[in-house]
Amino acid sequence: MRDSANIKISWSPLALVFPESDKWLQVLAALPLGISNMYLVFPSQDPLDRADFNAVEYINTLFPTEQSLANIDEVVNKIRLKIRRLDDNIRTVVRGQTNVGQDGRQALEEAQKAIQQLFGKIKDIKDKAEKSEQMVKEITRDIKQLDHAKRHLTTSITTLNHLHMLAGGVDSLEAMTRRRQYGEVANLLQGVMNVLEHFQKYMGIPQIRQLSERVKAAQTELGQQILADFEEAFPSQGTKRPGGPSNVLRDACLVANILDPRIKQEIIKKFIKQHLSEYLVLFQENQDVAWLDKIDRRYAWVKRQLVDYEEKYGRMFPREWYMTERIAVEFCHVTRAELAKIMRARAKEIEVKLLLFAIQRTTNFEGFLAKRFSGCTLTDGTLKKLESPPPSTNPFLEDEPTPEMEELAIEKGELDQPKKPKAPDNPFHGIVSKCFEPHLYVYIESQDKNLGELIDRFVADFKTQGPPKPNTDEGGTVLPSCADLFVYYKKCMVQCSQLSTGEPMIALTTIFQKYLREYAWKILSGNLPKTTTSSGGLTISSLLKEKEGSEVAKFTLEELSLICSILSTAEYCLATTQQLEEKLKEKVDVSLTERINLTGEMDTFSTVISSSIQLLVQDLDAACDPALTAMSKMQWQNVEHVGDQSPYVTSVILHIKQNVPIIRDNLASTRKYFTQFCIKFANSFIPKFITHLFKCKPISMVGAEQLLLDTHSLKMVLLDLPSIGSQVVRKAPASYTKIVVKGMTRAEMILKVVMAPHEPLVVFVDNYIKLLTDCNPETFQKILDMKGLKRSEQSSMLELLRQRLPTPPSGAEGSSSLSLMAPTPEQESSRIRKLEKLIKKRL
Repeated sequence: MRDSANIKISWSPLALVFPESDKWLQVLAALPLGISNMYLVFPSQDPLDRADFNAVEYINTLFPTEQSLANIDEVVNKIRLKIRRLDDNIRTVVRGQTNVGQDGRQALEEAQKAIQQLFGKIKDIKDKAEKSEQMVKEITRDIKQLDHAKRHLTTSITTLNHLHMLAGGVDSLEAMTRRRQYGEVANLLQGVMNVLEHFQKYMGIPQIRQLSERVKAAQTELGQQILADFEEAFPSQGTKRPGGPSNVLRDACLVANILDPRIKQEIIKKFIKQHLSEYLVLFQENQDVAWLDKIDRRYAWVKRQLVDYEEKYGRMFPREWYMTERIAVEFCHVTRAELAKIMRARAKEIEVKLLLFAIQRTTNFEGFLAKRFSGCTLTDGTLKKLESPPPSTNPFLEDEPTPEMEELAIEKGELDQPKKPKAPDNPFHGIVSKCFEPHLYVYIESQDKNLGELIDRFVADFKTQGPPKPNTDEGGTVLPSCADLFVYYKKCMVQCSQLSTGEPMIALTTIFQKYLREYAWKILSGNLPKTTTSSGGLTISSLLKEKEGSEVAKFTLEELSLICSILSTAEYCLATTQQLEEKLKEKVDVSLTERINLTGEMDTFSTVISSSIQLLVQDLDAACDPALTAMSKMQWQNVEHVGDQSPYVTSVILHIKQNVPIIRDNLASTRKYFTQFCIKFANSFIPKFITHLFKCKPISMVGAEQLLLDTHSLKMVLLDLPSIGSQVVRKAPASYTKIVVKGMTRAEMILKVVMAPHEPLVVFVDNYIKLLTDCNPETFQKILDMKGLKRSEQSSMLELLRQRLPTPPSGAEGSSSLSLMAPTPEQESSRIRKLEKLIKKRL
C-alpha cells in the first residue's frame, strides 16, 4: 500500500485526462463485489476480477512513477475497450435469457411424455415375462416327477444291495467265528460294520434291528473268544511259554484292532503282566540283587527280555501296538514302585555314593530308552507322560550349554547372557529316577558338608598363602577361591537338576545362600585390613620439612592391593550370583521359581564392595589429614608475599600420587568402582578442606592470595585425579568433574570474599550474597573471623546480612547488580589482577 502522497501524485494527472475520475473510482471499487461469486466458477488472474480489488493500488500499479503518465491515453483506451466488450457480453447474455423460460417448459413437457411411453413398454415386458415363467413351470413339472422317481428307485436298489450284503456278511461272520478264521474275519468284520452304518436311520425296522443285534453278539463272542485264546497261549500261572508266535493269534490281533478298544488293552495288559512275572520273582524285596548296589542287573534283565521278545513275538502283534515300548514302560513303572518300597524299608542304609551310583545308572537307562523308543505310549491308556517344563517364549535366550561348557564359562566370566531353558528331549526322564527324590536329602546334606569343608579350606589357604600379589598390568586380581566356589556350585546345580527339579532344588538353593554369605564374611570381609584409631599425624615442623619420598599412608602397597582384590572378587561374586539365580530359576519347576531369591546374598556382596571403597577413601583421606591440619595452623597473617604452592599442597599431591595409581591399576577391570572411589574421596576431602580453611584465621590479604593459589592447585589436581600418574590421559567422568568444580569453586569464592575489603558494608555483604549462593549467616561469620574482625564489627555486618537476605528475587538481583557496579578500591583491584596473572603463569 503506497502512502497518501503517492496516491495524490498518481491521481492528479489522471484527473486532468479523465475529468470523471470520481465516477470511475466508484465503478472500479464496485467491480470486486460484482465478480466475487463469478470468480469462484471462472478463476481469473486479472486484478480487476479479484475479490479484494483496491482501485488505488491498481492505478498505482499502472502508473508507478510520474514518467509513466506519458502512456495514460493508451491505458485509458484499453480500459474503455474492455468496458465496451463487457457491455456487449452482458447484452448478449441478457438477450439470451429471455427465451430460457419458454424453452425449459417445452423440454419438461417432452420429458414427461417420454417417461409415460417408457413406463408402458416396461409393463408390457413384465406381462410377457410372467407368461413365459408359467409356461416353463408347466413344461418342467413332469420332468421333476420323473427325477424324483429315479432317485427313489436308485436309493431302494442300493439299500436292497446293502441289506443283502449285510445279511450274507452276518451269516459268514458267525460261521467264521466258530471256525476261528480270524484272518477272514478281520476283513469281513470291517466291511459289515461299514455297511451297518448305512442302516442307522432304519433301526426302527425289526429285521434291520435284528441284524444289528446279531453283529453286536458276534463282536462280543469274538472278543471273549480271542481273550480265551490268549489266556490259553499265555497262562497267568506257570512259567513255560510256547516256543514261537501263532498265526491264529496274529490274525486275532488284527480282529482286536477292529473290536472294542478294551479288548486290545486287555490283551496288552495280560501279555505284559505275564512277560514281567519272572522279573517280580527274581528281584523280590528280600533278594540280594534287589538292593541299589546291584541295580544294573535290573536294567540288564529287561534289555535281554526286549531282545527275546523281538525274536519270538515281534511279528505276532501289529507294529502300531508298540509292544516293545509298552513292555519297557511297564517295567519302568514296576521298577519305580519296587525301588521306592525297598528304599523306604532300608532308608538308613542309603549313602551318598550309593544313591548317586543308582541315580546315574537309572538316568543312563532312561537315556537308552529315549534312543530306542519315541515315547508315544506314555500318553496312551493308563500310562501318563511325565510333565516337562513348558518351552520358553523368549526368542533372545540361547540353547543350554553342557556342564563342561558352563564350568569353562564360569572360569572366564562369560555367563552374562541369559540362556534358554532346554526342555528335556528325553520323554522317559524321571520315569524311574523319580523314586529317588524323597531320599535326596542325603545328597543335600552331603553337599552342605562338602561346602562347609570347602569354605574352611579357603580360609586356611588364605592364611597360609597370604593375600595375592599386587597386579598392576592386567587390572585387579580376583581371588581364585571365588571361581572354585562357583564351579562347584554349577556342578551341584546341574547334578541336582538331573535328579529332581522340585523341592530338592529349593533345599540346594538354601545351602547355596548359606555359603555365599559365609564366603562374603569369612573370606572377603574377614580379610579386609583393619583401620587403626591411633593418630599418626605429623607436626607442622615435620610437615614443612617433609621430603618427596616420605610415607604417610596407613595401608601398605600389599594392603591396598588386597582391598582392591577383595573388591574385584566381590564384584565378580555379585554378577555371578545374579547369573546363578537365573540358572536356578531355569532348572527348577515353574511353580517354584518364586521361592528362589538370592537378593540378600547380592546385597551382602554389595556391602563388601562399599566397605572396600570406604576403606580406600578413608586411607587416602587420613593420609591428607596432617597436611590439612598444618594448613590450618600456619600463621597466614604473617605471609608477606605470594610464592609457589605451599608445602601442605605438595604433601597432599604426594599422597594422591602414591595411592591413586595403585588403586586405579588394581581396579582396571572394574572401572565403575574406581569412579565411585574418586567421587567418594572428593565428597570427603573437599568439605574437610573447607572446614580446615575456616580454621585459618586471621588471614592477611597476601595470605588469602596464597591460599587462593593453593586452592586452585588442589582443584587442578583433583580434576586430574582419575588419570593422575597414568601414561594414558582419559577424560574424567562428568559426574566426578561436577562435584570437584562445585566444591572447590565454593572454596575459591570464600577466599575471594575474604580478600574483598569490608567497607563499605553494603557492597561487602552484597558481594558475599553474590559469590556464595547458600548465604548462610554461620558461613558469613566464619569469613568475618578469617578476616580478623572484632565481634562488635561482626554484629553490625551480620545484622545487615539478615536485612538483605529476605528481599524479593527482583530486589535481590537489583541490589546484586548495583553491588557489582559499585567501584572497588584500587588496591584490591591491583592485588586480584596480580594473583590472576600468577595463576595463569603457573598453568
